[in-house]
Amino acid sequence: MKIGFDISQTGAAKAGCGWFADSLIRHLAKLDSENEYVLYPTFGDSCWDADGPESTLAIAQPNFCRGLSHRSHAESQQFWRNPPADLEAQLGAPDIIHANNFFCPTGLVKARLVYTLYDLCFLEHPETTSEANRLVCFNGVFQAGLRADLIIAISQYSRNHFLQTFPHYPADRIAVVHPASRFARQGNLAPSGKLARLQPDRFWLTVGTLEPRKNHRCLLQAYARLKAQAGPTLFPLVLAGGQGWLMDGFAELIKELGLEQDVIGLGYVDDTELQWLYQNCYAFLFPSLFEGFGMPVLEAMTLGAAVIVSDRSSLPEIVGAAGLLVDPLQEEVLAGAMHSLLTGTAKRNTLRQQALTQAREFSWQTAARQVHDLYRQVGQLPSYARPGGSTFAT
Repeated sequence: MKIGFDISQTGAAKAGCGWFADSLIRHLAKLDSENEYVLYPTFGDSCWDADGPESTLAIAQPNFCRGLSHRSHAESQQFWRNPPADLEAQLGAPDIIHANNFFCPTGLVKARLVYTLYDLCFLEHPETTSEANRLVCFNGVFQAGLRADLIIAISQYSRNHFLQTFPHYPADRIAVVHPASRFARQGNLAPSGKLARLQPDRFWLTVGTLEPRKNHRCLLQAYARLKAQAGPTLFPLVLAGGQGWLMDGFAELIKELGLEQDVIGLGYVDDTELQWLYQNCYAFLFPSLFEGFGMPVLEAMTLGAAVIVSDRSSLPEIVGAAGLLVDPLQEEVLAGAMHSLLTGTAKRNTLRQQALTQAREFSWQTAARQVHDLYRQVGQLPSYARPGGSTFAT
């Protein structure tokens, strides 16, 4: 078979969707030398990385090649919004196309469509994203419900949520494939320049784009509450992650809470820096309001961090009994969980060991084998009979 694979978000500043596509295709390459793969550096009408043709993933393997790439965002939008008559020929005549960035292509005739479903947060918590982003996500998932021959959900929670929202989509065409961590513990890491002021085991850590869904404001308030109890010697709170949206007034809140000397914003960090942070934090904090999977939590657990995590959406599915689950809207509960680790070294050490054990349940090798099998299965399935032949204008 020939498989067209969306790598449009695997460039230098990749986040969740990009890491999923990057890690999955790398591990597919290790186990599959028979199928042909065409990698698309530009894919869809919304995602655009100006450096994509150069910075997106390339795999030097005989059965891999790079496919169609557009020179501008406008050109990409025109192509995908108004697919040409020879769309599949221009895409390399694939048997399967795997979409990974919320966009769902239209105009396919022969190729089977596989769609990665991350989450439906844009429906559950519309206040946490912009109107433009919500429209992009909704259009993509809605079209997938009409057109995808197979949907790969990254958690059981996302699968269930999708089927509740789109009850006419056949349940036997949506499978769960858990992602995994890209990290393995290393003992010779040293803090780089921006990390030099941090001391091992003497800082709290949270990782994620600065956006309302990650619930940074409640985390700040919980930290301020804990500081009032623990005093000025409390470890600093480190925020690692790029700037997102709808976070006006966040810097002012830090000042209002008197935390200017306690909160360290690192911005986007590279893999080496991120691994050092995970391995050396006192505990990892993730009070997110909604996650399709929660990759930073699993990454932290893989590297032996004790974790305090929201009890919402998919996160209990990932953490199991290996972390402290808290109501993310109750700052006093979050502060209490932090205090319990601050005053209970034995409890922290137990959680660290449990985290390592739980993390072993997830691997990219397993995920790649599952997807490889799903490609074979969808290639043998009849094309999905779209309900009423409906389409949705974008």
